[in-house]
Amino acid sequence: MSHLALLYMGCEGQTRKITERIDYCLTQSGHDTVVISIAELKDDFSLESFDGVILGSSIRYGKHHRECYQFIEKYSDQLSTIPSYFFSVNLTARKPERRDPHNNRYLQKFLKQISWTPDRVEVFAGALLYTQYHWVDKQMIRLIMKLTGGPTDITQNTEFTDWRRVKAFAEQLNQDLQRVSRPVATYGKQSVEHGSAMNVF
Repeated sequence: MSHLALLYMGCEGQTRKITERIDYCLTQSGHDTVVISIAELKDDFSLESFDGVILGSSIRYGKHHRECYQFIEKYSDQLSTIPSYFFSVNLTARKPERRDPHNNRYLQKFLKQISWTPDRVEVFAGALLYTQYHWVDKQMIRLIMKLTGGPTDITQNTEFTDWRRVKAFAEQLNQDLQRVSRPVATYGKQSVEHGSAMNVF
């Protein structure tokens, strides 16, 4: 089986939670995994010892984390040599039509801005954690929710993550990684580039 790096960048812990669920599914399938926050990576970190990498990032105010962009810029050459995957975590994906990677504008914008083409991408709805936000963030996010029809009670937290989708994504990654021929991964990259089906269903 594969030796995999599962890397994530988030704020309140939902992206880490999703990463850990993917990790659980992959280890159950026999893969050897390491889960690391991008923010905790050391300067001498390398992907050379890994057979594949899964990278996840949440967004805040319409943008994926700066650290995620910096990681991709630094390791783009290494990412291109092994099976590599990306998932985005955002509240827009709480709406069914925005769960499709093709219809999630945040993900599409992100893919156009980076120098890496993942073999497979996915989008997951995150969590609305009012009780964990700083006052300014709480008010801003509440306003965004009011404008977009989301929950506005700042005393309540809401988890939108569909864990069945997370499991399905992990299962698809396992299938991808069990294929020994690299052309399958290349096909995945072409799928992203040319806009054909990227979803895991």
